Amino acid sequence: MILVADSGSSKTDWLLSLPDQEPLKFKSSGLNPYFLTEKQIVKILQDQVADLISGYGQAITEIYFFGAGCSSPDRHEIVSNALSALFTKAYISVDSDLLGSAYATCGNEKGLCCVLGTGSNISFFDGEDIHAGKHGLGFVLGDEGSGTWFGKSLVTDFLYGKMPADIYTQFKEEYNLDRDIVMTHVYMKSNANTYLASFTKFLGHIKDTQYAKAMVTKGLNEFIETNIKSYPEYHKYKSHFVGSIADTFGAELIALCAAQNIEVGKIIKHPINDLLQFILSRN
Repeated sequence: MILVADSGSSKTDWLLSLPDQEPLKFKSSGLNPYFLTEKQIVKILQDQVADLISGYGQAITEIYFFGAGCSSPDRHEIVSNALSALFTKAYISVDSDLLGSAYATCGNEKGLCCVLGTGSNISFFDGEDIHAGKHGLGFVLGDEGSGTWFGKSLVTDFLYGKMPADIYTQFKEEYNLDRDIVMTHVYMKSNANTYLASFTKFLGHIKDTQYAKAMVTKGLNEFIETNIKSYPEYHKYKSHFVGSIADTFGAELIALCAAQNIEVGKIIKHPINDLLQFILSRN
């Protein structure tokens, strides 16, 4: 049995391959080792995927975990140790979510793999591995065009009173926010990035307004300029996209890329199904 996981900052998709059966799907919250300790990850798994652990834990032979925050050996170890504590008989591989997304989109071909979900990132995939870049600075310094970026833009516009009156009223009625609530969540509680990203669904509700169109254009163009166009030969390769933002604003993304001579490849919301198929074909 092979278990594959794709973990972002907000959630983790798990897919368990079974002999002669459809894969089983499980979900948990995000398991980012920048924000969680080994013990916290174990607790989350015990609480949220108990059926997976109790039903298949001792039968799973291989686990391939691809996650946000898993870009360095010490972060790999946090996740690997947590998984080893629960799946004691499995070979465990931990890599970055960027590599998983590259496998799911590029397959064995060269290309740029772009993540546009809660956070944002990019890598160049050479057909075998990703090349370390200068991006992925997190929601304070980077994350251009991400859910966190759009959520932050919405909340700051609301607090500064910069929203059009009708949108301001709609936003206030939906979230009942004030300055103190926002400041507490952003500066005094954990997971500020996912808190800010949670407001992005509002942008989807108003996506046909000029206000939303301008914000989406600005955010996606910032990602294109800062991330894609930082690669001098970006026009030679397809740019693939994964994540909820890429999926929600796919049409806008394609149009903005076309205007800048960027060829768009796959756009997928969740890479987990394509990722499992790649792992199985490689094995």
